[in-house]
Amino acid sequence: MFCLKSRVSLCAFVIMFLVASYSLIFGGDKQVKEVTGLFYLDGKPVTITIIDGKIENISRKAVKLNESPLYIAPGFIDNQINGYVEVGFSSAGLTVQGIKKATQVLWQAGVTTYLPTVITSSHERLMENFTILAKALNDPEIAGSVPGFHMEGPYISPVDGFRGAHNKEWIRAPDWDEFQKINQAANYKILQVTVAPEMEGAMDFIRNCVKTSIIVALGHHNGSAEIIKQAIDEGACIATHLGNGCANMIHRHTNPLWPQLADDRLMASIICDGFHLTPEEVQVFYKIKGPDRIILTSDVTKLAGMPPGEYSYDGRDVVLTPDGCIKYPAQNVLAGAASPISKGVGNIMKFTQCSLVDAINMATRNPAKLYGFNDRGEIKPGKRADLILFTVDENVLSVKKTIIAGQVVYAADEQ
Repeated sequence: MFCLKSRVSLCAFVIMFLVASYSLIFGGDKQVKEVTGLFYLDGKPVTITIIDGKIENISRKAVKLNESPLYIAPGFIDNQINGYVEVGFSSAGLTVQGIKKATQVLWQAGVTTYLPTVITSSHERLMENFTILAKALNDPEIAGSVPGFHMEGPYISPVDGFRGAHNKEWIRAPDWDEFQKINQAANYKILQVTVAPEMEGAMDFIRNCVKTSIIVALGHHNGSAEIIKQAIDEGACIATHLGNGCANMIHRHTNPLWPQLADDRLMASIICDGFHLTPEEVQVFYKIKGPDRIILTSDVTKLAGMPPGEYSYDGRDVVLTPDGCIKYPAQNVLAGAASPISKGVGNIMKFTQCSLVDAINMATRNPAKLYGFNDRGEIKPGKRADLILFTVDENVLSVKKTIIAGQVVYAADEQ
């Protein structure tokens, strides 16, 4: 938490690799002054000094590590969180307290920055929920992790398969006047909009978004190669969960996947939970886009953290399987995810044999660069001290401690 009572005196309390090969020197209110562990970039011990919530210095320090050392990496940045632990950002009854609850639980998965995502909804619901999300940013705990929002729809394809689990009733053509009202309700904190470029008026909408520095993503669409190129020419710069939001049956030559993969100007976010994409798809996407143009995302919904079973989810009957897959039987498609981004980081290493460095960068550095989060996403002097300490065992990451702006917000040994 950001506002905990001081548990230490003026003399710093030091924990020196007693169990997990790291040390944290606390000031008042859980402020961290120093962190020591294995640097994720090279696996060698480092000591990170923190002053006023920012990284002051990174120094090498010869220490004896035990058999289960903790790695240090930047906190994860997830650009698509639909909800968590029963809190849905598109659902009726959204509250500031619910947003705070979801934020705090996300810290346990190492997510230090995220974009609450509101999907295709009625105009009234979009206005209401973005207003509540904007109000939530008055809470410093939430604001520290939420720089803005992602609007996925309602300006997407209405065609079955391509619209995924989005409610067809509320899908509509891009409307700049409507969007301006919605963004005003969001206190102009909508950082990304996912649109279908083939929809009437989409190009003008993309152009207007780019002029106002809003990231445009292509998703839930069936755009032709020509339309996709035009959208990228206008400034669209990322594909939303590439390989998903796509019909089960597509033409093997003319489909929206190839042109998005082929254009180097387009980054791709991917859901690497083991359900949304096969290992072979992830391998191909990784080989084509490379580690610098892929962003790992979770696409988790409010069913994440819930027990398996059948649920009525925003007017849709869905099934959460024991292994964490959310299915929408009516359309024979997936309906979001239930695994945090930390699982995706481990899976992409497993599927592609990429390094820990590349896997971490795809969930930290890359989204930070896309959204212009210049104060986070990397461990460098001057950056905000958003850090996670974790173990890696057979490509499974286990987050042990999460730090935001130099403050401990989650510690596994205190739960």
